[in-house]
Amino acid sequence: MTSSVPPARRLGRVLLTNDDGINAPGLALLAELVTGVAEEVWVVAPEKDQSGMSRAVTLTTPLRVEERGERRYALTGTPSDCAIFGLRHLLKDNPPDIVLSGINRGANVGDEVPYSGTVAAALTARLLGVPAIALSQSFARGGQVRWETARAVFARSLDYALDLRVAANAVLNVNFPDVDAADVGDVVLTRQSRGTLDRIDVEPRADMRGGTYYWMAFRRHMPILGPDTDAGALKHGLVSVTPLGFDMTAPEGVA
Repeated sequence: MTSSVPPARRLGRVLLTNDDGINAPGLALLAELVTGVAEEVWVVAPEKDQSGMSRAVTLTTPLRVEERGERRYALTGTPSDCAIFGLRHLLKDNPPDIVLSGINRGANVGDEVPYSGTVAAALTARLLGVPAIALSQSFARGGQVRWETARAVFARSLDYALDLRVAANAVLNVNFPDVDAADVGDVVLTRQSRGTLDRIDVEPRADMRGGTYYWMAFRRHMPILGPDTDAGALKHGLVSVTPLGFDMTAPEGVA
């Protein structure tokens, strides 16, 4: 598909990863968009969906990698494994200028951010000394993912993110709103919201042989939030850009 979207600024060597897997449409879109503006694009992504893996790394089983095309690799591991493999093995002698993780199928905002493999891959890259950005396209459960919205706003969102003076211990978490491309508002700097995860349920089911298996599911709650928060910005049709770091200290945690 030929896009009329203006290109983002030129980039050098870029490493792409995600948590939805090597065959995910969001990764394909990101690779398409970045290929037009980068000197060199590498992809290291999980061979299968690794959503919800957070910052898990594989320590007790070996990893295997399969080449899926020029500078494109599928790894039998987590998103963080992919970032480590790409930066500490595949590109150790020629590190990328930036790591882009996504484009995730679904928003990564609020209370769910710590579970996100998309965000975790970016944090792992930053831990290894490479700037990183996580990108996600929000959508309503049961609805269609508006990939064309991500396509349309990617360039200006990336430019906005690259213009920010990001601390050496932080990454940027970018979320595109679930609205038509023509209805997207500004790109805004936000903070991580709270109160967006109502509960996590466990649902038992019976298989064909009478055995029991279980599904876990997040039950979301969307409080009324201002556009200065990640979830609130999405509700207002804005692109949310949130700086995230490693310090998990809770200042109010001790009475």
